[in-house]
Amino acid sequence: METSHLPLLSVDDLSTGYSKKIVLEGVSFYVKEGERVAIVGRNGAGKSTLLLTLLGVVKAWRGHIAYLGKDWTHFSAGERVRSGMALVPQGGRVFANLMVRENLELGAYVVEDPKAVASSMKLVYETFPVLHKRATQEAGTMSGGERQMLAIGRAMMSQPKLLMLDEPSLGLAPPVVKELMDKIYGLSTALETTILIVEQNVRAAFKIVERVYVLKLGKIVFEEKPETLFQDERLRKAYLA
Repeated sequence: METSHLPLLSVDDLSTGYSKKIVLEGVSFYVKEGERVAIVGRNGAGKSTLLLTLLGVVKAWRGHIAYLGKDWTHFSAGERVRSGMALVPQGGRVFANLMVRENLELGAYVVEDPKAVASSMKLVYETFPVLHKRATQEAGTMSGGERQMLAIGRAMMSQPKLLMLDEPSLGLAPPVVKELMDKIYGLSTALETTILIVEQNVRAAFKIVERVYVLKLGKIVFEEKPETLFQDERLRKAYLA
């Protein structure tokens, strides 16, 4: 079978946890190239652990992670980043004492072509004009929404094939969340980047994704289109309320 016919990311029977506590059990799902997919669920469902396991920060106890048509289950986090994975963690984490431009440049450390770096910087500045305006400002002096934009822009500097975002709307005001989701959608289409987003704010996430997986107590309980899931009051109350 040609690699192009395979999902970009395919997870099969994945289980992991911390010490002796299991957090994910038998998780299976896939993401096709160019898709925008959400994983939603209540606090404690294992959403953040799932992203960290996909990136290789948390080791899989069982199961397989296939990426770009090959088994990446036991590859290091560094190898996965160099292969085109990127994760934007919760909370708009940035290097507070560095300037905005320096934060972005650090995101391109795996890119060897200076022209590609310049092109990515241009796109990030076009997408987030505030970052261009404040390029020489220390990142720690920015608002929460601006830091989240910087964190996303920094991840985009590596020109990822798969961009994973962990609760990008966390702690942000509704107008900022809407703007941020619009930006994520725009970046995914401009760079043809595949998006896997973990979110508690399902209303915001559902507006930009094509498919949704619901994670409950460490297990994927079902997959659905966002409009179907949100319109079904029983499902919404059972898994998202």
